[in-house]
Amino acid sequence: MPPRVAWIAFTPVKGLRLRELAETQVTLDGIPGDRAFFLIDGDGTMVNGKRFGALLTVVAEHDAEAGRLSLRFPDGREVAGAVELGDPLPVRFYRMTLQARPVLGDFSAALSQHAGAPLRLVAAPPERSGVDRGRDGAVTLLSTGSLERLRAQAGGAEPVDMRRFRMSFGIDGVAAHAEDGWRDVRVGEALLRVRGNVGRCAVTTRDADTGVVDFPTLHHLAAYRRDGIETSEPLPFGVHARVLEPGRVRVGDAVEPLA
Repeated sequence: MPPRVAWIAFTPVKGLRLRELAETQVTLDGIPGDRAFFLIDGDGTMVNGKRFGALLTVVAEHDAEAGRLSLRFPDGREVAGAVELGDPLPVRFYRMTLQARPVLGDFSAALSQHAGAPLRLVAAPPERSGVDRGRDGAVTLLSTGSLERLRAQAGGAEPVDMRRFRMSFGIDGVAAHAEDGWRDVRVGEALLRVRGNVGRCAVTTRDADTGVVDFPTLHHLAAYRRDGIETSEPLPFGVHARVLEPGRVRVGDAVEPLA
């Protein structure tokens, strides 16, 4: 089977449940609206599902053109309204300090109650989205062959849920970890340049629906991905890529690694 796009995934709020798309227009900054917002704790530090698994059960929808955001909680409750922003405040996003504007209204209180900790929803600044790698790695790629290799390593009968890894694009029809060796690759109409590996953390141990820790992902990755391979990050699984040429990408589109 020739390489094809297996899935397209994003979330308007970093750390909340992934949503799948049938198609998207990929821009130089990646999938429009991806991680347009993120959460900070009481110390002003970015947080995600690694610390608060309950966040994975919340579904966000964002209409950027209308300026509206909605959050749907697992009990059926919904918090929705216009996106109104407060004054910028300094926040820590990994090793960076950013100026991000808090989202006003009931969103932060609802998320805090759900997570059981004081959290604040902020809008990612225009120059830096909530995607981990920013413009240098605006999208991420993971092959279904790599997922199958991990399943075999774990000795499980069921496929490993791709949502654990929160990747932009899945790729069918290539060997396990073939993406590690790519440089330029055309995905649908978009041309991407692979910039490095995606290193894995404990969020991958959580069930993508419940947020409960249920799979020793890092243990299994360490068993065959820790030593003896060339990588830019520890425990690599998938790659991040820069967008060289924007374009439309649909599930089922051809994927062509270029020489």
